[in-house]
Amino acid sequence: MRKIYSRLAGAAAVLACFASGAVQAQANAYPTKPVRLVVGYAPGGTTDISARMIADVLGKEFGQTFVVENKPGANSNIGAESVARAPADGYTLFVGSISTAINQSLYSKMSYDALKDLDAVALLNVVPNILAVNANVPVKTVQEYIDYAKKNPGKLTCASPGNGSSAHLGCELFKMKTGIDILHVPYRGSGPAVADLLGGQVDSIFDNLPPLLPHVRAGKLTGLAVTTGSRVPFAPEIPTIAESGVPGFDVAAWFGLFAPAGTPPEIVQKVNAAINKALTSDPALAASYQTNGFLLPPPPNTPQAFKAFMESETRKWGEVVKATNLQIN
Repeated sequence: MRKIYSRLAGAAAVLACFASGAVQAQANAYPTKPVRLVVGYAPGGTTDISARMIADVLGKEFGQTFVVENKPGANSNIGAESVARAPADGYTLFVGSISTAINQSLYSKMSYDALKDLDAVALLNVVPNILAVNANVPVKTVQEYIDYAKKNPGKLTCASPGNGSSAHLGCELFKMKTGIDILHVPYRGSGPAVADLLGGQVDSIFDNLPPLLPHVRAGKLTGLAVTTGSRVPFAPEIPTIAESGVPGFDVAAWFGLFAPAGTPPEIVQKVNAAINKALTSDPALAASYQTNGFLLPPPPNTPQAFKAFMESETRKWGEVVKATNLQIN
């Protein structure tokens, strides 16, 4: 009997060694065919722009085609689920965002779990948001905005690109921390929200800084503060919300790459290394990031660090969703 067990153990070891070698060979050869980068939004948005930038640099690095595939719907859930259910071989990846973390608590019914069904690969970029008001609103600072809201409860309106966006949740977090009563007005995208803000149909907005900055510098909008914990290099004149009377406030949109859970770690690491190489040494990518107002992800940008960040963001926004009774069925 002992001989039989010994032979079985030996065979198992050989099979394990063979499997390990096969996975390593697969990773070394990867990619041998086109790779799909799934985006959960329509073309033209920040997630789509991020995906196309990274598809270009990965294509150059690996000498293979990386194709962006847009699957919009349910605040990116449709695209995320399709990747969560895809083969875990590295040939279907998901370009997610802060919404990937927010959706876990925002939607009452989820057909996938981002923390369990997706593997974190790498952060791609961080995009600061800004609290801006129509130039006719009689405030110039965050504290004046808070004071005005307290004197006029329910009167101020705050637009966002849509329910569940980082802009929406940033607005809700701001309301929680300051105790003010302002009305959130969701739009179907940033374009119509900004148009109404410029036209005076809404008073204020929490949204990505880059597209709003030209309006602020032209005097059409008043930029009260950026939402990040520190000032932004390309707009250092704008203070942070944290330094303007709301300590600890730190919100930014972010975009990252995910793979189906169970993707060989060797492949995940290979893609991560290629992304970090491009982020630190590709001048064309650096120029594109500057043009679009993207910030580099903080180091270390490893799969493990991104996973920990994703877990932290999911907890953070889960608490905001619960405290504000937000829910999408």
